[in-house]
Amino acid sequence: MESTSISLLERLRVAPDESGWSRLVDLYTPLIRRWLGRSPLQASDVDDLVQDVLSVVVRRFPEFRHAQRPGAFRAWLRAIAVNRLRDYFKAGTHRPLAIGDSNFVETLDRLEDPQSDLTRDWDQEHDRHVLHRLMELLQPEFKRATWEAFRRHVLEGAGAEAVASELGVSVNAVLIAKSRVLQRLREEMKGLVDEVEW
Repeated sequence: MESTSISLLERLRVAPDESGWSRLVDLYTPLIRRWLGRSPLQASDVDDLVQDVLSVVVRRFPEFRHAQRPGAFRAWLRAIAVNRLRDYFKAGTHRPLAIGDSNFVETLDRLEDPQSDLTRDWDQEHDRHVLHRLMELLQPEFKRATWEAFRRHVLEGAGAEAVASELGVSVNAVLIAKSRVLQRLREEMKGLVDEVEW
């Protein structure tokens, strides 16, 4: 993927392309599958629902407006997932894994409530997942030494001097690596994850 200062959401809004949609699908498929997998459905039904959620996201994306509201995209995505799951459940075509469908409806109600503990769990899991997945996707864009300096200094909290000594580079090189990776990460996560303190 080409390096750009435009966030993924902005790219998809302004000039949607296959690369942008692929990035969004790569980011979100595992998270959506994990969340839908907690429902009382067979794995094949979950797979169908993941595709359904993603197709709704693609189809309705032009309607999405972030308006700089923290968590706007994840709330929009959660609403789509809950609505698709509720529709699927109401249609009666699913093959439940176990009895307990009324508990499942209550769970969906809690997910729709932006103040519920389940929604807070969704938000936290979303942000962790997207941040970790973006790092996996961005790592190949950097030289090994740059990524290693970033990983040791930022993610593991090692001092810049210690990292410089370990890698045989200057402290300035460690700080530049940190800056370059964080800049790129912030570009990609803009609008997807609320600001992270490093």
